[in-house]
Amino acid sequence: MKTCWNFLMIFFIGMLGEACTTHHIDVTDEQMNLFVSDLMGHMTLREKIGQLNLPSGGDITTGTVKNGKLSEMIRKQEIGGFFNVKGIDKIYELQRLAVEESRLKIPLLVGADVIHGYETIFPIPLALSCSWDTLAVEKMARISAIEASADGINWTFSPMVDICRDARWGRIAEGSGEDPYLGSLMAKAYVRGYQGKNLQQNDEILSCVKHFALYGASESGRDYNTVDMSRLRMYNEYLAPYKAAVDAGVGSVMSSFNIVDGIPATANKWLLSDLLRKEWGFKGLLVTDYNSIAEMSSHGIAPLKEASVRSLQAGTDMDMVSFGFLNTLEESLQSGEVTEEQINTACRRVLEVKYKLGLFDNPYKYCDTLRASKQLYTTEHRSIARSIASETFVLLKNEKSLLPISAKGKIALIGPMANARNNMCGMWSMMCNPSKHRTLLEGMRSAIGNKGEVLYAKGSNIFYDENREKTATGMRPLDRGDNQTLLKEALQTADRADVIVAALGECSEMSGESASRTTLEIPDAQRDLLKALVKTGKPIVLLLFTGRPLVLTEEAVNIPSILNVWFGGSEAGDAIADVLFGKVNPSGKLTTSFPRSVGQLPLYYNSHNTSRPDPDKNVFNRYTSNYLEDSNEPLYPFGYGLSYTHFQYDNMVLSSNVLKKGEKLIVSVIVTNKGNYDGCEVVQLYLHDIYADVVRPVKELKDFKRIFLKKGESREVRFVITEEDLKFYNSNLQYIYETGDFEVMVGTNSRDVQSKTFFAE
Repeated sequence: MKTCWNFLMIFFIGMLGEACTTHHIDVTDEQMNLFVSDLMGHMTLREKIGQLNLPSGGDITTGTVKNGKLSEMIRKQEIGGFFNVKGIDKIYELQRLAVEESRLKIPLLVGADVIHGYETIFPIPLALSCSWDTLAVEKMARISAIEASADGINWTFSPMVDICRDARWGRIAEGSGEDPYLGSLMAKAYVRGYQGKNLQQNDEILSCVKHFALYGASESGRDYNTVDMSRLRMYNEYLAPYKAAVDAGVGSVMSSFNIVDGIPATANKWLLSDLLRKEWGFKGLLVTDYNSIAEMSSHGIAPLKEASVRSLQAGTDMDMVSFGFLNTLEESLQSGEVTEEQINTACRRVLEVKYKLGLFDNPYKYCDTLRASKQLYTTEHRSIARSIASETFVLLKNEKSLLPISAKGKIALIGPMANARNNMCGMWSMMCNPSKHRTLLEGMRSAIGNKGEVLYAKGSNIFYDENREKTATGMRPLDRGDNQTLLKEALQTADRADVIVAALGECSEMSGESASRTTLEIPDAQRDLLKALVKTGKPIVLLLFTGRPLVLTEEAVNIPSILNVWFGGSEAGDAIADVLFGKVNPSGKLTTSFPRSVGQLPLYYNSHNTSRPDPDKNVFNRYTSNYLEDSNEPLYPFGYGLSYTHFQYDNMVLSSNVLKKGEKLIVSVIVTNKGNYDGCEVVQLYLHDIYADVVRPVKELKDFKRIFLKKGESREVRFVITEEDLKFYNSNLQYIYETGDFEVMVGTNSRDVQSKTFFAE
């Protein structure tokens, strides 16, 4: 579709004077400021406030676009953008209304929750982090941006970088786990992938880091719940990924639902203005989460009018869905509760984002229908998604090297996830088209061909209780059967097979937003199915589908092989088959600890020692910090993940026992592939500050190397430690390091490490 820039140029020349004639895409801040100032000089107060309004479009048809309420608001320039509209033709029509049927012809932002893919769906973000492959994550985001922009989207509400240490919280699936260092690297990778080099190309879209801040620390793991923590903990454990996104140039930030220091984040001036803008230097757009201004009434803070005032004063620029800004700010300005300068500041930030996206040069930049027909769900994108998915699977157990299984004989594939077409993509995959995707059953049968036979039985429902299952599956229900009949069919199928592959776990909507859990075991009907399969005496591989850590204490004892496949996206069926049959050697490593029990939560590797640490993890020790019933240790720790081969670590060496001021310390270790398969290993380096101004974690991830070794190959892996790696926020929130002793650890996960000490001057 052709640009209407010629029309716009004539208009702006008439309205704004000669300044507009010098505008180009690649411009300086001075040119942008001049352009935006000139435009705002011709805007009414209502039009300025309109730019601060972000409604949800729903799935609007062409007819309602022309005749509906939203269309009229666009003509009046009462919205700055919209989200939740799918389809290039619909989006084009909405943009056309803005730039051809409104007074000032200001283009619209078009947002969407593009979280882990658009039509080509990649693994959920938690799974992606388990690849420990920032280049793969950046590639995922790049492809997501290409596809979303080809369908008219110019703004994604991603990445979510909230640190989470409590697996009861459903949105743990949407983040990168429990560690701030790894989370920061992933945050930067997402931003680079979405935004590209400079937002100038039509396949580069605006990224929005969320949820600012601390949303992953909701009490009891319950979504939307209270958060209460010290500034010291914020700075040292939770804020780093948000800052990393800002440092990477993220164009927008979304405030969180929770309170911070007793004040909802949306109206928290310290958080949004003092920290984000002044301390970190963020200059982009700050948008609320869905309806969060209106929900300040539920918090007990203020009704809509006052909440809108407090949000604007705190630094919020754009109101998502609440209509608080649009419907109350004019009155608040008249009463002196807000100033025109505050409204102008927010309006300017919205317009600047549109300018940086090149929408004033070409409002139809993201409305090329030819791209939509050629760049969605392509063969190339699917191939990359399949490859990345296989990197994210985590091998938790592999007794007697049961995996990989041979692609011959009779294999019983049993479980409700085995042939669940609409369950492969996981949460936040609203743009996926399950009819295009292979199921696990289809992927395995394709891989095995005529060399063997894959037998299938559903085996069980997700839950015994139909209503509970309906609640859990949400918008993606699965077909149900009679519980007893399903079990009988499963056992008959297992009896005919040489090996059993059990596809069990959570269904896709059991994790994600508003999907908190009080128990973390595999659901009841599936647990009973697995117990019955164990009694057959056949070798069993458990394929675990999940969006969070689950409690697998019984399974870890009774099941010889456990492969955690998370939710692998649109190409998961083939990717899982690749790993099952040994075409790909699994290399994923956990970025979140798997508990032995829900009672251990919150659980994370980089915890603090207490005054009475537990001296023996295997027995109960009274008057030490432990539990009567179980160990403090997780079932599977952060950084854990097996391979079909075995990696041996030898000869850890420090270049010196002293890190001199201004110099570097080299840590080296020899890693050897001792097994029979080529494979990837993630070599991890941790530090422990032994004595400090404030209590420091028992260990902290500071670096890692993802290496590939052929069978029998050895390699020296080297890490460089500098003063920067030793820094932390002290009791005065100064980012410093202190002279003293440090422990450095290298290993295959956070628990299995070699260690040495050095002194830092």
